[in-house]
Amino acid sequence: MSARTATIKRETRETRIEVSIDLDGCGESQLDTGVPFLDHMLDQVARHGLIDLRIQAQGDLQIDAHHTVEDVGITLGEALAAALGDKRGIRRYGHAYVPLDEALSRVVVDLSGRPGLEYHAQYPRELIGSFDVDLFHEFFAGLVNHARITLHIDALRGGNAHHIAETIFKALGRALRMAVEADPRMQGIPSTKGSL
Repeated sequence: MSARTATIKRETRETRIEVSIDLDGCGESQLDTGVPFLDHMLDQVARHGLIDLRIQAQGDLQIDAHHTVEDVGITLGEALAAALGDKRGIRRYGHAYVPLDEALSRVVVDLSGRPGLEYHAQYPRELIGSFDVDLFHEFFAGLVNHARITLHIDALRGGNAHHIAETIFKALGRALRMAVEADPRMQGIPSTKGSL
């Protein structure tokens, strides 16, 4: 399988983002989005997905983090799609359950070529530090729409907002790791349509 890497740049009047991804990495990350809690969550995806990830972002944080978080999701989605190429020989589907103390989340992904998001998470408070938990949905929507994947996220239980978020992002990393993995028995594209 050839190198599955990509670098994507996105620039708007609100943000400037650059994302580099290596799907066959070892979980290293260099993250500077200007939103520390988002960096912490993206580090979980890289580390538990064994995906090398470098993200530099500058956004209009003087307003709030909305545009930055959403556009990081969009750009990461574009990078993931580019790195996957035609998806020949991959497993396509991935899933993971991840606990952290009292919290437990399930993430299921299909690298389907069709964007779809089912996001079901309740948090006991609106802010984790200064991070607005509403922005997680914006991040995942940007990721799904631009990677063209189907993503089901269910926070099954938890009383600590930080723990809930962390289980989601760790499970996302593990599910992606499974889905992008080469399947030695799959010679072509894992779809009866012949394309994803």
